[in-house]
Amino acid sequence: MSHTGPPVLSVHPSRALVDEAFKVLVVNLPPGSPVTLHSLHQSEDKDYWEAYGHYVSDHRGTVSVADDLSCGGTYTGKEAMGLLWSMRPVPGSREGLRLRKLNVCIPQLVNISVYSGHVGGGFREQAPLASALTERWYMAPGVRRIEIKEKGVRGTLFIPHGPGPFPGLLDMWGGGGGLLEYRAALLASHGYASMALMYFDPSEINSAGLQFNYFETAFNIIKDHPQVISDRVGIFGLSLGSIVTFTLAAWSKLIKPRCCVCISGSHIFARGGTSEMSCSSKNSHKVRMDENNHEIWRDMGLPITDDISQKVDVGKINCPMLLVNGIDDQNWPTVESAEDLTQMMRAAGNEHLLTRLEYPDAGHLIEPPYSPHFRATKFKKAGQKDTVILLWGGTTKPHSDAQEDSWKKILAFLQQNLYSSSNPRAKL
Repeated sequence: MSHTGPPVLSVHPSRALVDEAFKVLVVNLPPGSPVTLHSLHQSEDKDYWEAYGHYVSDHRGTVSVADDLSCGGTYTGKEAMGLLWSMRPVPGSREGLRLRKLNVCIPQLVNISVYSGHVGGGFREQAPLASALTERWYMAPGVRRIEIKEKGVRGTLFIPHGPGPFPGLLDMWGGGGGLLEYRAALLASHGYASMALMYFDPSEINSAGLQFNYFETAFNIIKDHPQVISDRVGIFGLSLGSIVTFTLAAWSKLIKPRCCVCISGSHIFARGGTSEMSCSSKNSHKVRMDENNHEIWRDMGLPITDDISQKVDVGKINCPMLLVNGIDDQNWPTVESAEDLTQMMRAAGNEHLLTRLEYPDAGHLIEPPYSPHFRATKFKKAGQKDTVILLWGGTTKPHSDAQEDSWKKILAFLQQNLYSSSNPRAKL
């Protein structure tokens, strides 16, 4: 088949949620011609991120990213979403960048282009053969965003589209602090009234948000919302947020979460503080540096203590728990912690409530699907003005696979435990 007219590049769907796969297709190329598919995104911090793959058009002059093999670039092989998950800062960018959505009310715009030949750089100096713009959304049409400032609690509540009422989720990020809305917006896009909670300011080491009743109050704000099914509210935490999640599930007398999801968490807890902060001050001499001068924190949490007063008594947990961990977590000994809490729950007779997902060569920051992999990024330590670069761990391809697989299983777990009437343990 002879090609007629200029090459045409299309992305389907061109507008989608960030966890939806797309198909990138190029037609009207000369058969057997080497080309480079390139993606470019400018973050809200004005940094540029890119990815690219090398392809050869077939006998029809077509390249399908979902079906064809990339033989080079930032990813190789048959990778439909490689143009997103293998994104990295363009050469010359600032060190230690992390790509995060700041304003969920606008899409993440990604420009996808095709270039002649197998190109490895200097994309801005060349004219593409064809381009297409795609919109990636965290917030589905009809999702409502409500700022929460009541009873001392600060957060953002996302209500799904439709009549409701809906199951609810309290969503907590980690020790980087601030108010991060993008995961809660995405969870609302999947049918959960989700509140992103601001609870930690790294510039204040004794942040008021770490008071136990702050989280109970936040949980009850969700539970009591007229669009929420009051007995179907779960908790979702990552890193420091997981420590809070374990603590609430085990010790709170005022709230009863229906289920909990904990990503890269720990049950080690010094009363009066949080495990990571208390261990940081006590065991800071255990911090190591890698060959790039990035800080490795995981040894601060080792060995796992036998002192029960320094742990959350997970034997008291009585709701289904899903633990998601990367085996190459360099920030915290989350796998060792998961082993210890499994033994504690087994001894207490509630191990049947526990589901564990562990991923080889995945790191600490397990995000929603197709997010770039961040092996090391800038981080502001609690109570300090200066930033360091922390090593989170993971290798790009297996970490990205872990993000995609774990998200599907997290959604299945939430569906099983917050929507299903019988509420048995999720079978993943």
